[in-house]
Amino acid sequence: MVMRGITWRVMALFAVSLCLALGACSSSSVGSYHGPVQCAPYARQVSAIKLRGRAAAWWWEARGHYPRSHKPAVGSVLVFKASKRIPDGHVSVVRRIRTRRQIEVDHANWVGGRIERHALVEDVSARGDWSLVRVWWGPSGQMGRERYPTYGFILPMR
Repeated sequence: MVMRGITWRVMALFAVSLCLALGACSSSSVGSYHGPVQCAPYARQVSAIKLRGRAAAWWWEARGHYPRSHKPAVGSVLVFKASKRIPDGHVSVVRRIRTRRQIEVDHANWVGGRIERHALVEDVSARGDWSLVRVWWGPSGQMGRERYPTYGFILPMR
């Protein structure tokens, strides 16, 4: 069926694309941080950490249920604090440890509506405790300039 020269299929594809552009936990000023692709449900799906709620609240929700640390471990979840740029915080799943101060993470909606795998995260804290990080910004193909405060890592049960 054609509607004024545009097929329903094209309109449906546009609608889906628009929805994906409005994802949650986005550090981008484009779109909203609420939408179909959110960091917390994604992290819950791909990790052994089964918490719910706002990403920033995961740190406190983990207390008494999961070990917490200021050192990364493969499979752990890095919890970002809520801030002006990320009002609900953010969570990323550690996939690889490169160096003492660099890891690779998988996460959803750091770039609005996208799932990114093996994104670089760098510890820029003065004490080397992962309390302040910079994150790879895919659209520019380089590390982001912003520094984000974090709580630390939630470790999976052993």
